[in-house]
Amino acid sequence: MMLLDAYLQTRRVSELLCEPLEVEDFVPQAVEFASPPKWHLAHVTWFFETFILKEYLPGYRAFDPQFSFLFNSYYQSIGRRAIRNQRGIYSRPTVKQVYQYRHYVDEHMKKLLSPSQLSKNINQQVKDLIILGIHHEQQHQELLLTDLKYTFGLNELHPVYQADFNLIKDHNNAGGWLKIDENLYAVGHQGEGFCFDNELGRHQVYLPSFDINKALVTNGEYIEFIEQQGYQNFSYWLDDGWSWLQKKKISSPLYWHKVDGEWFYYTLAGLKPVDPEAMLCHVSYYEAQAYANWKGMRLPTEFEWEVASQQLAWGKRWEWTSSAYLPYPNFATKAGAVGEYNGKFMANQMVLRGASVATSSGHARYTYRNFFYPHMQWQFSGIRLAK
Repeated sequence: MMLLDAYLQTRRVSELLCEPLEVEDFVPQAVEFASPPKWHLAHVTWFFETFILKEYLPGYRAFDPQFSFLFNSYYQSIGRRAIRNQRGIYSRPTVKQVYQYRHYVDEHMKKLLSPSQLSKNINQQVKDLIILGIHHEQQHQELLLTDLKYTFGLNELHPVYQADFNLIKDHNNAGGWLKIDENLYAVGHQGEGFCFDNELGRHQVYLPSFDINKALVTNGEYIEFIEQQGYQNFSYWLDDGWSWLQKKKISSPLYWHKVDGEWFYYTLAGLKPVDPEAMLCHVSYYEAQAYANWKGMRLPTEFEWEVASQQLAWGKRWEWTSSAYLPYPNFATKAGAVGEYNGKFMANQMVLRGASVATSSGHARYTYRNFFYPHMQWQFSGIRLAK
């Protein structure tokens, strides 16, 4: 696919995801880590404007210089930015103005990627930066859905985003255990395709033999853990996890509700009865680790997952691993603002592997390293057991 076509297709997907929304849905921010749809739409646009158009399109003028303050996320080298937990208090610019901003940047990106400009100003380094921007927007497409679900999930009306958009209904298509032999294995990205910098540094790891489940844990299996007092028995939990659930009064996966003795969960298609055969979703690392401990098993390491993944069905849930998010050998932070993309977050977070039903098409790789804090439940995250 031509670079301009890939850019325009990605931009269209973001706006398609917002078509079911009312204008009131674009603004609220329910919690610090979940940003409003309006902010996501503007931030990904700011990325293309700041890192590409301002640098490489001669004569480009910013749509609004104040947008850099409002829509910069965490790039310290770019300058001042709005406080993260205040992204939802800005009623201005309006949703209409944000779409005008997107249109303005898109028109200038078309100019930049026109044949005349491509021949004069666009080298492989700039193309790679545009591809990074495309994948960055795909990341935010997924975050837009997860953040929107979090906001809607707090609403007692259980809003329906779209009647056919229950993303947590998938069942396993395989069962049993896959045995992986003891050996040295190469892990990390290789080849010419896109990857993030945290996937680079392909290297060998030694793995003792292990078994990994071909199926993800189901809702019904997890209900057994709940009913057998899994949330009340500290012996299954890491100390940090036990403190978290006591402080936050956690007693089930996110979005689960007990109604007249039956379990229901909120989906983007509204409130639904929990399907016991569907893959479990919206659990934290702490919950995943406690469940595995209760079963007398464990979570796979990220390297075990990567080696086994080529023989597994995956992609319906982000899968928690037992690996801390750390750099690969010879990892080097890139110069400039782009260097802030991944490396500075390599502390206190756990790796998730795979992808989810909310992940944009073409964005998943078996070497992809997602990462979140161990208490976070709001991603489409599940559990695969190892032993």
